[in-house]
Amino acid sequence: MRWKRPALRPRVPRGLRVRFVVAFLLAAAFGSLLTAGLTFQRARSAILDRTQDAAVADLRAQLDSLAPGLPFPPSTADLRDLTLQLDRAGGAHPRHSGAAYQNGPLVTATPGNPPVPPELRAAVRDGAQAAYQRVEHDGRPWLALAMPVAYAGTPAGSTAPNPPGPSGLTVYTSLRLDDDAADIAALLTAAQAAALPALALALVPALFAARRVLRPVRRLHDGAERIAAGELGTRLQAEGRDELGDLTRTFNKMAQTLERDDAELRRMEAGARRFAGDVAHELRTPLAAMSAVTGILDEDAASGTLPPDTADAVRLISDETRTLVRMVEDLMEVARFDAKTAPLRAERIDLRTLVTKTLHLRGWDGDERVTADLAEPVPVLADPRRVDVILANLVGNALHHGRPPVTVRARARAEDGTAVLTVTDHGPGIPEHALPHVFDRFYKADTARTRSEGSGLGLALAHENALLHGGTLTAANAPGAGARFTLTLPLATPPPPEPR
Repeated sequence: MRWKRPALRPRVPRGLRVRFVVAFLLAAAFGSLLTAGLTFQRARSAILDRTQDAAVADLRAQLDSLAPGLPFPPSTADLRDLTLQLDRAGGAHPRHSGAAYQNGPLVTATPGNPPVPPELRAAVRDGAQAAYQRVEHDGRPWLALAMPVAYAGTPAGSTAPNPPGPSGLTVYTSLRLDDDAADIAALLTAAQAAALPALALALVPALFAARRVLRPVRRLHDGAERIAAGELGTRLQAEGRDELGDLTRTFNKMAQTLERDDAELRRMEAGARRFAGDVAHELRTPLAAMSAVTGILDEDAASGTLPPDTADAVRLISDETRTLVRMVEDLMEVARFDAKTAPLRAERIDLRTLVTKTLHLRGWDGDERVTADLAEPVPVLADPRRVDVILANLVGNALHHGRPPVTVRARARAEDGTAVLTVTDHGPGIPEHALPHVFDRFYKADTARTRSEGSGLGLALAHENALLHGGTLTAANAPGAGARFTLTLPLATPPPPEPR
């Protein structure tokens, strides 16, 4: 099967500038088309009305000259002679005339005249006003005029003329509108030819307006990015009294509020860290004395010199004192991490050696509950004391909250240059809602468990130590097992060859 490379689609710009310019051009095009359309209609109506008015005035003048000599009632020959004289009077603007007396047939002098529309004959049948209608004949535009003749003439055998009024005679004239059609076509062509330059000219103010409007928006965007990067002292220059100017001033107020709140939060956080460090530091001396005293009392309780109830109380005080000492030490370590003063004394060492020492020091190397899978060398550049803290916390947490066996496995992953150490138990696992918070300080998944043997800082310190090495520490639930904690550390680079 031959793989066919998909065709690349052209990337259409969709920025605010493009949309602004397109909207501006569409508005300009709509306004230009509307103006051009109205202008064209007015000009077209003016051209046709001028021709119609001139034709009506010319026909009325001709009839005023010729109608008084027309016998009444006129014969067909008289009507033909009248139409012939009207045709000859057209001059440079030829026309085709016809006449009808009352409801008689239409009489013309030349053949091939355009037919008179029935609507036009009906319009002047009972009226005394001239009427006109534009028609198409043989694919050419024509103007058809109908004008009733009000001069009655003198009837035969009588010496008195009829009184003025409708005579029943109607004259029809048709004129070609070729010149007017040519003028209208030229007007339409000119309007179409001017549309493209008008749009091109509209592009210049569109770009100018887009730049002027979008410049404050771009400044706001840059300012928001700087604030997101931590530059809370960012301020923008507000220009004008429009909506964008108001938005810029609001942005400056927001930035000022954020800067003030951030400074207050930092001050409070620094104070809290300093307070915790100071308290832990001040507690070290009395706790050292208490540890020494409880150590002596433990010896007395173990020797049997104390009454049973007193011995039990001494052991309880000793346990609580040791717990308090561990918590103070953990708090001191947290303070060093917060102050970025935690030292890292890294050295090149095999991770298997670190795991073996940690399990041996805690008495887990001979414990059936803990097994180690250390198949191959895993060279790392790490601080042995801090890796011991990480591993001790992970194994202790697995034994306390999970179920044995707890498996410690170390492998080198050459593809990404990391050493991977996993601690897996076979307990119920970590609840899904607690997974994102297992490394939080003093976090307890079981809120009903208000009292525990540890300080609540073990996993948090393990996570901080992993980050200090440039590694990671993650928690998840292993398929078919319980909780699994995964520590990654950078592999140590091979040492340079010794010079000969």
